[in-house]
Amino acid sequence: MNAEISAVWDKMQSMINGFIVLLPNIVLALIVFVIFFFVARAIKRLVKRLTRNRRQARNLGLVLGRLAQGVTILVGLFVALSIVIPTFRAGDLVQLLGISGVAIGFAFRDILQNFLSGILILLTEPFQIDDQIVFNNFEGTVENIETRATTIRTYDGRRIVIPNSQLFTNSVTVNTAFDSRRIEYDVGIGYGDDIDWAKELMLEAIHSVDEVLKDPAPDVLVMELAESTVNIRARWWIKPPRRIDTLRSRDKVISAIKKKLSENGIDLPFPTRQILFHDQTEQTDGDRSQQREGWPAGHKDVPKPRRIADSLRLLAQTRSSNNNNGKVDQTTNDEK
Repeated sequence: MNAEISAVWDKMQSMINGFIVLLPNIVLALIVFVIFFFVARAIKRLVKRLTRNRRQARNLGLVLGRLAQGVTILVGLFVALSIVIPTFRAGDLVQLLGISGVAIGFAFRDILQNFLSGILILLTEPFQIDDQIVFNNFEGTVENIETRATTIRTYDGRRIVIPNSQLFTNSVTVNTAFDSRRIEYDVGIGYGDDIDWAKELMLEAIHSVDEVLKDPAPDVLVMELAESTVNIRARWWIKPPRRIDTLRSRDKVISAIKKKLSENGIDLPFPTRQILFHDQTEQTDGDRSQQREGWPAGHKDVPKPRRIADSLRLLAQTRSSNNNNGKVDQTTNDEK
């Protein structure tokens, strides 16, 4: 028993002595790793500073800065481990974990796919940071393009994180890709109104709004003869084409058009329906070729309504027939 306790004590003492021997190396490894960590952050800031004033390389500089930071930290980790364990090599870590190249590919397939998609997005630049985009049911301003995903801020104050692979392989609408943007809105006037006069009034109203560009000039086009209205489409351009500018110009243009048309007596009708009820007392009830709805006024062959006496007589005959049928059925049931 004493021999076992002595062996355990000797082993613990040797471990403590080994830790004391390695303690300077551990402290040195921590110092080296911290140095590499701050160097990585400095490299990231340097890359961002070099590309900050270049719009074409700004987004790519962000990703390259993060990539340089990650590689530098990884190198610092390997150097620190080499100081603590002089025989350590990076290949030994991979071999120790038993991870082959194929296994790494399968394990990090989605991460690598999103990373490569992010790099391609930054190289081709279909959109950039601060652009306003529409993707599926999401619409907002691009906040950041990271190595794994792109984040957008919606107009109602929410953050949406979209994997880069989805953005790269699907359609994306960029509302701020160009300096100006055209907006359109349909206005319905009455069939009895003068179309040319209404179009002239609408153009005057559009030109009165400061946000509307003079070049390209706004225009109005007749688009449809609808059920209750003649639809005229107003089209105008704004700059810049951001969401708030779109809403403000739309508000002012529509308000100006409504006020202008109303002041000049142009009708803005709403949908109406006409319902015709069939008179169930007509002599020709049930005869679709002679029923009264749809007959023009003053037509000579319009069928006249039944007399009240005829209607009462027909109702009495119907009831009598029903009563007789009931008696026959009752007799038949009794016989059975």
